[in-house]
Amino acid sequence: MPTLTLRDLPPIAARIRANIGAVIVGKDTVVDLALVALLCEGHILFEDVPGIGKTTLAKALARSLDCTFRRIQFTPDLLPSDVTGLAVFNQKTQEFEYRPGPLMAQVVLADEINRATPRTQSALLEAMQERQITVDGTARPLPRPFLVLATQNPIELEGTFPLPEAQVDRFFIKLALGYPRADEESAILLRFERADPLDTLPAVVGAETILEMQRVVRTVRVEASVREYVIAITRATRAHPSVQLGASPRGSLYLYRAAQAYAALHGREFVLPDDVKYLAPFVLTHRILISAHTRLRGRDAAEIVREVVEQVPAPVEQA
Repeated sequence: MPTLTLRDLPPIAARIRANIGAVIVGKDTVVDLALVALLCEGHILFEDVPGIGKTTLAKALARSLDCTFRRIQFTPDLLPSDVTGLAVFNQKTQEFEYRPGPLMAQVVLADEINRATPRTQSALLEAMQERQITVDGTARPLPRPFLVLATQNPIELEGTFPLPEAQVDRFFIKLALGYPRADEESAILLRFERADPLDTLPAVVGAETILEMQRVVRTVRVEASVREYVIAITRATRAHPSVQLGASPRGSLYLYRAAQAYAALHGREFVLPDDVKYLAPFVLTHRILISAHTRLRGRDAAEIVREVVEQVPAPVEQA
């Protein structure tokens, strides 16, 4: 395929948005942020109450990409080997043969990930970070691109297990859909009245194009002052009195790369401080732990991150 440039990214992204828009109504911001994660080789965690459309959005994004796709329905009795695959003894060859699990795909939908036990949840850790799985001591690389789209219900719901902090930190971005407006809900009913539009949703972007887009995004320019702004925000989360555990250096890296992708999607060759300010709550909120006293006061992590972003001075252009 021909080599892409930064100016090629916005029209390709527009095709993906339009394709997903044939199924999902009124969630342009969420789709945009999902594309940011895709261009940064990051994994996405959708969290919201049941019935909002988390799985539908994840499926629509997966089907828009011409990649191998597998879905894993997480349940309390799911075993790690059900996810990674296992070695089976072949009576004919008298040798063990590896039978791939659903993780051996380019796009993996982990549906209701927090309904599985922590032991099974941790089976994804190596795959998400190192893009490989180890079965019986043998490391097996995963296909590229590799993207995990996970959905989870709020942990207050019955039958859920909270994800370990180490695994939550490996998700590039955490998104919530929220309830639709009345007119959007009416449009949903009409769109699904006769048939499910997911059944006929075509792929619009191939694996090679995605890999090329991911390469091009890294060329977006980030000035030193903006880079220091990213660091200042993440470090401020660690010093905030309401925060028990602040964002890790991985949070700084992901915020930096998210700003590059967001700028590229909007046709710019450079990152603005406003890009960082806008993306910080989506990239950092799930990476901090607030104190129990703060939770009792009715405040949440998203509110704390927004407060940090407002307190850290943004760089200004010198005359």
